[in-house]
Amino acid sequence: MASRSFFVGGNWKMNGNKESLTELMGSLNTANLQEETEVVCAVPSIYLDFARSSLDPRIGVAAQNCYKVAKGAFTGEISPAMIKDCGAEWVVLGHSERRHVFGEGDELIGQKVAHALESGLGVIACIGETLAEREAGTTEEVVFAQTQVIAENVIDWGKVVLAYEPVWAIGTGETATPEQAQEVHEKLRAWLRANVSDDVADSLRIIYGGSVTAATCRELASQGDVDGFLVGGASLKPEFVDIVNARA
Repeated sequence: MASRSFFVGGNWKMNGNKESLTELMGSLNTANLQEETEVVCAVPSIYLDFARSSLDPRIGVAAQNCYKVAKGAFTGEISPAMIKDCGAEWVVLGHSERRHVFGEGDELIGQKVAHALESGLGVIACIGETLAEREAGTTEEVVFAQTQVIAENVIDWGKVVLAYEPVWAIGTGETATPEQAQEVHEKLRAWLRANVSDDVADSLRIIYGGSVTAATCRELASQGDVDGFLVGGASLKPEFVDIVNARA
């Protein structure tokens, strides 16, 4: 079985200003972060350049979104080429807020994944079910369908991290239990084994997102198929360091 390095992404969402982010990045730069853990901060697009020039090189920088083509008359959008031009290496795609607030469907997300990977960015691809879907017993159906569209647009899986984020746990204070997270991650890995390859199933990092905190991270990190976290609100707080070091 391939060894999977731990991966922790901090999604700053639409938060922060230069003053507060300078303080945050300064604390990250001086923190004792687990060396074996890959850390990436997803920052508002207007601060990509600022973040990349301010953060220690050991901490990666991601955009929170990009469009499906390289350039053109798409007011308000940014391209993978622009993200790379700012020195960032990653992009978050398919986040539930993009799906449910901005109406992005699986097809568009798949097209974005394809273009971002073709452009050389790493992709943190998000999937997850709503509370209604979980209560209806369709979690597997939903996350498998979302993963299928992503898989159809991936050539190099080495540039992809899959983030399972149950929508009912994002920004709500509700966290999936370690057992719930492990169950879905294990089933996702089995789906990859059956539909992609053994190598991808063994090597792909599947991370969990949804109200992860310093109090919940260690037990979640101890699950065999949980390879890290995508952290929202807590990534703007000192406890983010504890989450990065959940496997220390």
